[in-house]
Amino acid sequence: MPIDRTRRKLVNAFACTAVSAAMLPCCLGRAALAAASGLEFKLRKIADGVFAFQGVDELMSAANQGAISNLGVVVGTDAVAVIDSGGSLIEANALIAAIGKISAKPVRYLINTHMHPDHIFGNAAFQEIGATIVGHRNLPRALEARGAFYLQSFREQIGDALMGGIEIMPPTILVDDRLQLDLGGRVLELQAWKAAHTDNDLTVFDSATRTLFAGDLVFIGSLPTLDGSLLGWLRQMNALAAIGAARVVPGHGAVPADWPEALTAERRYFEVLARDIRKAIADGVPLSEAVRTAGRGERGKWHLFDDYNERNATAAFAELEWE
Repeated sequence: MPIDRTRRKLVNAFACTAVSAAMLPCCLGRAALAAASGLEFKLRKIADGVFAFQGVDELMSAANQGAISNLGVVVGTDAVAVIDSGGSLIEANALIAAIGKISAKPVRYLINTHMHPDHIFGNAAFQEIGATIVGHRNLPRALEARGAFYLQSFREQIGDALMGGIEIMPPTILVDDRLQLDLGGRVLELQAWKAAHTDNDLTVFDSATRTLFAGDLVFIGSLPTLDGSLLGWLRQMNALAAIGAARVVPGHGAVPADWPEALTAERRYFEVLARDIRKAIADGVPLSEAVRTAGRGERGKWHLFDDYNERNATAAFAELEWE
């Protein structure tokens, strides 16, 4: 999507009058924008120099401003890193305003944990303040493949006002396997994973405080969503659990959570789903019936179960049918 940066700077330089705050994200100031939109945005300190925002356990909507995923902030002696930008420019600008209240240091890096809109729709706001976007080596390809669809489908879901100004912004620093980012006195360890939640999952570990930002490789309370590989997720779970963290910020759910106990329910769900799908395949149960029954023993244990379980079962069936 083309970016008219000159026009954006001119618009931001003048006060807004009789114009929707959602359509001109910076006119009222970042903090004022959040207040005007009704978004309650609070960063919580979870360790020394480490902060997190907890999203709501809902689908993205105009009512929640797209603020459904957990976001992170790590402050070093020289610079700040942000983990994920949120589901709208309103949320991203609220996050930037909140960072300004805890540190005057520049935001040097925005780290995208994966491709989904609730984690990357705020990227343009961070590029505007000079942050370098970092992501998995597969993230540019994934955004190229799905970006146009995301912009169209989420406009229908959350409305034109909330979608105002959103652009698909790929990373310029790519993580092939592991990468360290030095914030000054604090080094973040980034790790790229094989296909699991998606094929572009990235985790961020702050060894100074033993805090892990797991992105959507970890869900707590809200049902995990499968957009990569069920088998890959299960195969990598032991390696994920072996990270020497004391606490985790999951992509969705309680912030922070104990580690690796935070993986327990997610592992159980995927094992149940895989068992049920394998049995259905062995018994010759057709896909249309299998997806309605697989994983049903987990219903009542997860938020958004009815929204996502059949999708997960469909993806799992397609994968396990050929294992």
